Amino acid sequence: METMTNGSMQMAFDRLLAFVSMGGAAMWAIAILSVITVALILWKAMRLLSLGAWSGGKRTDLALGLWANGHKEEAIASLKSRRSLRAMLALAAMQATLKPELDQTAAEAETTRVARALLVRARAGLRGLELASTIGPLLGLLGTVTGMIAAFQALQEAGSRADPAALAGGIWEALLTTAAGMAVAIPASIALTWFESVLDGLRHDMEDSATQILHGTQQVTPQQQAAE
Repeated sequence: METMTNGSMQMAFDRLLAFVSMGGAAMWAIAILSVITVALILWKAMRLLSLGAWSGGKRTDLALGLWANGHKEEAIASLKSRRSLRAMLALAAMQATLKPELDQTAAEAETTRVARALLVRARAGLRGLELASTIGPLLGLLGTVTGMIAAFQALQEAGSRADPAALAGGIWEALLTTAAGMAVAIPASIALTWFESVLDGLRHDMEDSATQILHGTQQVTPQQQAAE
């Protein structure tokens, strides 16, 4: 049974190699790009998960409630062990507000500096996805153009003895790279748009938390009502 499974895997791998080889160097480049793109999407999803992108910010909301009610030390203590972007920015804003050497303007500037640094960390990897969505179709088009050139060169050399079937085979093999390039670019573009929308939501939440802390406004959330 194990021998049959290994044999099937070897056959599938050989077919994949043959498929990639039909597209030439451009197809190999696209294959490498596809592996990098998948790895980058998985890494980015795990990275955002570790930064609390989908946590909802419940702990931060509770800390904001404590802060608004005057329990400033308790609010800071509840955020010190958190590693989400919302919590880290809220903690930075609270600490900046309590520093006696910082006035309102300086506290806002310090909070803005921390927010920018956190968002830069959160955006890591997006340029790679943007590059993959851009160069994937270009690599595919390059492979198609070079394949078509090779096919028509063969047609010219064959002269009147040219085989239309061989020409058609060369053309469809060349077009494989275009399809492969688009197959890489489409998931990369979808993932890029999704990650950017997640980061937009995070940025909005972070700005809202900083405003509540620095300007003393407080919006009562369902989580805070339940805690009370």
